Amino acid sequence: MARRRVAKKREVLPDPVYGEVVVTKFINSLMYDGEKSVAEKIFYDAMEMIKAKTGEDGIAVFKKAMENVKPLLEVKSRRVGGANYQVPVEVRADRKQALAIRWIISAARNRKEKGMTERLASELMDAYANKGAAVKKREDTHKMAEANKAFAHFRW
Repeated sequence: MARRRVAKKREVLPDPVYGEVVVTKFINSLMYDGEKSVAEKIFYDAMEMIKAKTGEDGIAVFKKAMENVKPLLEVKSRRVGGANYQVPVEVRADRKQALAIRWIISAARNRKEKGMTERLASELMDAYANKGAAVKKREDTHKMAEANKAFAHFRW
C-alpha cells in the first residue's frame, strides 16, 4: 500500500452513444487486451438485442440491472486479539458501482449462450428481472454480512 500520497481518481469520459460515464466504465471492464472497439461492439449489440427482445430501451434496462446488482453491505476481515472476524461494513458508492460491473461481466462470461453479446444481453435482462448469477452474488454477500452482524461493533 502506498504511504506517500493517495492515487488520484482519473476522470472517465462519457461514451459517445449514450453520454453515460457508467457505460464507459462498463466497456473498459469488458475489454480484453486493449481492444476497446470489440468491447464497444459487444456492449452496443447487447443493447440492441435487449431492445429487440424486451421492447424496452436498452440503456434503461442496463441502469435498472446495475441498481439491482449493487450491494449495500459487504464483509471485511478484521484481526482482533489473535482472531479474524468478518465485520459487515457499508459499501461506498464508487465501490458499489465497481462491484456491480465486475459481477455482471463475470456472470455473463460464465453463461452458456453462444457469443459474448448474447451472454451479456441475457445476464443484463436477468439482473433487470432480479434473477441471475450477478444478483445471486449480491444476495450471498448480503447473507454473509447479515450472518456476521454480531461482529459489527468491531467496525473501524
